[in-house]
Amino acid sequence: MFGKGWKGRELLHLRVISPHDRTDDVLEVLKGQVGVAHVVVFEKAAVQPEGDAVEADLARECVDDVLLQLSKLDIDHTGAITLEALETTLSDSADTARADAPGHGHEAVVWEELISRADDDSHLNWVYLTFLTLGLMIAAVGVVTNSPVTVVGAMAVAPDFGPLAAFGVGLIGRRWDLVRQSAGTTAVGFGVAMAITTVFMLVLEWTGLVTIRASGLSNQSQVDFIYEVGPFSLIVALLAGAAGMLSLLSAKSSALVGVFISVTTVPAASYAVVAATLLDWGRAIQSIEQLVVNLVGIMIAATVVLAVRTRREHRNGEQGRPLSQR
Repeated sequence: MFGKGWKGRELLHLRVISPHDRTDDVLEVLKGQVGVAHVVVFEKAAVQPEGDAVEADLARECVDDVLLQLSKLDIDHTGAITLEALETTLSDSADTARADAPGHGHEAVVWEELISRADDDSHLNWVYLTFLTLGLMIAAVGVVTNSPVTVVGAMAVAPDFGPLAAFGVGLIGRRWDLVRQSAGTTAVGFGVAMAITTVFMLVLEWTGLVTIRASGLSNQSQVDFIYEVGPFSLIVALLAGAAGMLSLLSAKSSALVGVFISVTTVPAASYAVVAATLLDWGRAIQSIEQLVVNLVGIMIAATVVLAVRTRREHRNGEQGRPLSQR
């Protein structure tokens, strides 16, 4: 009775505010592109900036081509271009457009969308710092109470993967501002979170809630995995980085949570804090080494996965790269 009902991110809704003298060119772009449906024009509907409003639904596979053609018309400067995901579409025209578009919608990378998301996730702000600090505090409690369950819970809280993925996006997209931003957010974020967690641990010790100074870390066998650096530390970090980037590209949030709880970035930072407060510099240094190995491994794997994906989508020397590189 109904069409296929395309769901999720397979179709995107495009809205273009076009100067009146460029509207025909915009329509020519849309009509000449496979994977486009439901083209609508509202003449003189736009007030700021002034112009016509043109709307259409696009299969993800053709979005980069459409954005490229519109940018050649200078629409992104003289007018505006916006995109939003469609949750459900019931239409034979949409079914035809999706079927005609080359490739698979769930695998298509829309570079401008990816860069925008990476930029949002890599900003150093109070939300990022708060979640990261809370994650370190929870993990520190897990260390002093010898509770691996608490440590795993802390790993799920921290938002540290966002800037690490943004680093790879910046490298492949040659967005050096994004590379600097993500690296700075990671360095400053962990530095601030570790400093606050140090104060937190000293307060717990002073109030008598924990007596870690008396017992030390020698009996913490359940959480020794946090600071013990070995070949599997890098292997797991590489696998997690690859899974994380794939989850971002396919919008699989459940898989991303799995990435959070598979690597010991936050636990390693918190263990370093606890060890440093006890002047156990050997374990503190090992924990920092574990942290660095995990961060570097995740960034390398995320970058490689994104490079492979964009290589697959490289068509005619245009697709597979941000508009700024074409």
